[in-house]
Amino acid sequence: MKVVNGGARQARQQRTVQASPEAKVLFASVAGLCLLGLPIVLSASAPGAILAGASPWSYVIHQSVFMGCGVSAAVIVSRTPIGLVRKLRFALPLVAFALLVVVFVPGLGHFAGGSSRWIGIGSIQLQPSELMKLAMVVFAADLLARRAKRRDQWHAFVRPLLVFMSVAAVLIVRQPDLGTAVVLGCITFSMLFAAGTRLRLLAGWGALVCAIGAVVALSATYRRDRLLSFVNPFAHAATTGYQVVQSLATLGLGGVTGSGVGASVTPWGFLPNAHTDFVFAVIAGNLGLVGGLVVLAGFGAFGWAGLRIAARERDPFARFVAIGVTCWILAQAVINIGGVVDALPVTGIPLPFISYGGSSLVVALIGVGLLFAIARRQPAAVPL
Repeated sequence: MKVVNGGARQARQQRTVQASPEAKVLFASVAGLCLLGLPIVLSASAPGAILAGASPWSYVIHQSVFMGCGVSAAVIVSRTPIGLVRKLRFALPLVAFALLVVVFVPGLGHFAGGSSRWIGIGSIQLQPSELMKLAMVVFAADLLARRAKRRDQWHAFVRPLLVFMSVAAVLIVRQPDLGTAVVLGCITFSMLFAAGTRLRLLAGWGALVCAIGAVVALSATYRRDRLLSFVNPFAHAATTGYQVVQSLATLGLGGVTGSGVGASVTPWGFLPNAHTDFVFAVIAGNLGLVGGLVVLAGFGAFGWAGLRIAARERDPFARFVAIGVTCWILAQAVINIGGVVDALPVTGIPLPFISYGGSSLVVALIGVGLLFAIARRQPAAVPL
């Protein structure tokens, strides 16, 4: 009996040691980005809150509450069997689609900032499009795992995901929220690529989706003006290019080491939406080039850990979930930072783990919980 117990204990220890590098890097990167976000949100939001007659701590207190809820949810999810998560493959998308429809119901949907993206009562607001990202990952992972042997069959492998993505994207663009629709596209095509879908098929449908996206982007005046300002923001510095120009100026003012947390001029009306869409510019203004590189390194470490967890996983569903969550967070970070530095059009999506926002932070941390759940279940020695 002692030999059996000793062998089981040794196996558990080997499993823990084997999984620890990816788990430690994942924990360090996510914890570092979240904790960095709190003083940055305080620095970016306090002056605006004071001018509005509120407490300078109001935004960072809300962010701390959201972070606490997200971490609690992530801990619960990390200890949930991945098979139980798979059982939500249909229920989670149905709930997400229902909530996306409820957004447009008068009296239930909340309109703010030119968009109708939230539902809720009072200060408790939920953004259903964030939940749709998680639903997309779970649904796609299940379908790709079940139909892995039919990857060359268009109607069985690719079409269901494109239909799912298209319906969700139409509802989200109607809010309007083109940025989240783009993230859904990135999740879908990255998971199809990881599943071994033929590149020619992916390239053809990817080009079609991009063409449709371009038509949608140019169909609305405000989106068309934003695209034109992206090409030359300084030519539209007084109108649609104002945010980007101010963002670039903030990046330049930060220099190499920055002005220090709270010492930047960006919160005092210099840069609109400083604590949400343009929080990366605030980081560069406060902490300089060094701070910006630290954030990029944090997301790079997250990507390394997430893909390593996926590469070591033998269960197809869990592997696709890990790939989907990793590509979701990285795609959103690239799109946000690209808009801040004028490498991509501004889409209005938050920077994961750092930007102020409840739904985005909580759902992203739930995705991280899924990664931890997958890392914890991996056997002791799994070759890459």
